[in-house]
Amino acid sequence: MWINGQRMPTNGNLEPLRDFLIPRVKKLILIDQTHPGSETVIPKIEEYYNHDPKCANHSPSWWTYLLKPILQLTNTNRTQIFFKIRDFLSVFDWITRDKDHYDYFIGMESINALAGIMWKKIGRVDKVIYYVLDYSPDRYGPMLNKIYLALDRFCATHADFIWDVSKAIQPARIKAGLIPKKSAPTIHVPIGVYPQQLIFTPVKDRQPFSICYLGTLSKEQGPDLAIAMMPEILKKYPKATLHIIGGGQKNLDRLKVQTASLKLTREIIFYGFVAENDDMARILSHCYVAIAPYRAFSGSIRQYGDSSKMRSYAAAGLPIVTTQVPPLGRDLQKLGGAIIAPDNKEGFARAVLSLFSNPKLHATMFKQVIKFAKNNTWDNEFDNAFSQSP
Repeated sequence: MWINGQRMPTNGNLEPLRDFLIPRVKKLILIDQTHPGSETVIPKIEEYYNHDPKCANHSPSWWTYLLKPILQLTNTNRTQIFFKIRDFLSVFDWITRDKDHYDYFIGMESINALAGIMWKKIGRVDKVIYYVLDYSPDRYGPMLNKIYLALDRFCATHADFIWDVSKAIQPARIKAGLIPKKSAPTIHVPIGVYPQQLIFTPVKDRQPFSICYLGTLSKEQGPDLAIAMMPEILKKYPKATLHIIGGGQKNLDRLKVQTASLKLTREIIFYGFVAENDDMARILSHCYVAIAPYRAFSGSIRQYGDSSKMRSYAAAGLPIVTTQVPPLGRDLQKLGGAIIAPDNKEGFARAVLSLFSNPKLHATMFKQVIKFAKNNTWDNEFDNAFSQSP
């Protein structure tokens, strides 16, 4: 997603992977296929050479611009067929212009992995990695969903390696029709954090009874539930505060109206979108409890995906309250770093209150999330991924 000339972290894995590869490879090509809803609809091509973090920018071929009128007509923030066609063609546009041979092609989403597989067939790349950042076996309407699942199965069987952001994806893929024996090796490559995000402020130096929410502000992510639970929290802890980090004016307006209707404008602090990871980490590191109130909506990709917000919480030493939706929540619960709460304001409030009222429980969870976070850096995750993708 591009807004005001800046790449937004809609795809949080893109820039960390780029930053990991630049010092390790002689040449890196990044084809940034701008997300529907961006201020531009034409892909951006970045070339990094000899470990230089400064890139040479390339424009697509002239014929790519023939798609521009129809892309502009469908440029809204949702899956758009013409954008998928553009993505596929943008890869082949680069093939016709660059004659180099590549060791790896990393395709985010099946449409790009498909292009990479075809690139390999003509002898231009050695290994294809199908990098899957989100998945749902029931994502679209009947016809489009069949195409989506068929593309996923094709890439899962013809790529050299599958990088799944969550361990829940491959079992769901098999249940949806993938034959396990035909599948490429699957490697779990979770979301990571930057070392500077690891800020483990002592509990005594944190703001007492403070709760933080980080991330997208859509209803599926549950910020409405976070606000709705606050009256229950404030009955017992009148000094409690809720800190909300996330942008998007339409969603912010909706949540501010909800906040005003509950007369909580002093207790709920909105930070808007925080662009820098360092700034975001500092805000989190002064809070006491973190929440990830994902809602249990039918067809949600969250039940098969990873959670960048919970990994950021752990990096700040925050005990986490979440729902049954994200697989990472269950993993952290087993490690003793998270509480799984019911998907309603009463249940969520009870879980938060248990952490406010039980310092020993909070201290135990604080230690466990820190232990989890220390090894969850981007460099560690990508080092592990490439070591299993020779």
